[in-house]
Amino acid sequence: MTTDARKVILVTGASSGIGEAAALRLAADGHHVVAGARREDRLTELAAKIRADGGSIDVRRLDVTDRADVAEFAARARREHGRVDVLVNNAGVMPLSRLESLLVDEWDRMIDVNIRGLLNGIAATLPIFREQGSGHFVTIASTGAHEVVPTGAVYCATKYAAWAITEGLRLEADPSIRVTTVSPGVVESELASTITDPGAKEAMRTYRASAIQPSAIADAIAFALGQPPEVDVNELIVRPTRQR
Repeated sequence: MTTDARKVILVTGASSGIGEAAALRLAADGHHVVAGARREDRLTELAAKIRADGGSIDVRRLDVTDRADVAEFAARARREHGRVDVLVNNAGVMPLSRLESLLVDEWDRMIDVNIRGLLNGIAATLPIFREQGSGHFVTIASTGAHEVVPTGAVYCATKYAAWAITEGLRLEADPSIRVTTVSPGVVESELASTITDPGAKEAMRTYRASAIQPSAIADAIAFALGQPPEVDVNELIVRPTRQR
């Protein structure tokens, strides 16, 4: 990869699932990845794997619900590398439950991570993109941004919000800034492990029987980033062929 084509890419929620797969794919493509997540041990393992394959990565402990932490995550990357080209806003949680279960702490957690975390990422990187005259936002939403299912009312609401925020950003942003929403369907990941509601947990076992690998979503991200500057891939929905 030429120096001009090599990007500095921030990935949140990079310790597992789609975030980990994205970091692996983008580093393999020759980009420099700055991976953030709360689980530092998993980040260390990710960095070792990428470096062993000849890739370039920095890892940072990151809590996307902490605005100052996210701001420093982006600012440090810019200080160390001179620019930030892409933000993959991937961090998310999915403790599904019926509303009647009243798991309000879990509702709050989804709102904090899935919505406020997204906004914190935008706030940290939008000024950088505007100053340097280029940048690319990638939001990992969900097919839950396009439909509501039982047990998913709050989760889907946060993903509808993620879609709306990202679409608003696209409409408002300078043409030099590209904006992409990737909405995965059922993907093999640890998201379902956060479900504590027994009914939702059982329903999810059946629902996830036809899950695709997170590498499929990483491929979609790489596709959007690989387009020429005048091409903006606004939205991609990627799901198993059996998912309806």
